[in-house]
Amino acid sequence: MKNLITEFKAFIDKGDVVTVAVGLVMALYFKSIVDSVITGVIDPVIAAIFGQATYTEIGFDIGDARLRIGLVLDAAIKFVVVGFVLFLAIKAYNAWKSDADADADASEVPAGPTEVELLSEIRDALRSR
Repeated sequence: MKNLITEFKAFIDKGDVVTVAVGLVMALYFKSIVDSVITGVIDPVIAAIFGQATYTEIGFDIGDARLRIGLVLDAAIKFVVVGFVLFLAIKAYNAWKSDADADADASEVPAGPTEVELLSEIRDALRSR
């Protein structure tokens, strides 16, 4: 049992677990932003186009059953919007990361002579003696 607790502590102490946890919390709050955009902006516009209070009610009746095409439309729209917002977020992150990498590369010390150049200099110095 003590070994299991020690292993668990070592697992938690790794930075990856904390990074994943922070990422999940950020994703949950990011989801609420995307949901608010969909509910507050996109849904009312589409409902107005179809002349309905909400577009999830769009559908037709077959006998006693109601086929609600609006629910499928709602799921498809949410999928596309979430995918597009994630695309923009990843694109912005990659641009920010490449700028940070470029700044790090610019601050690096210029490379010195290669091994072959150093050996050639040593050879030439020995010959000149």
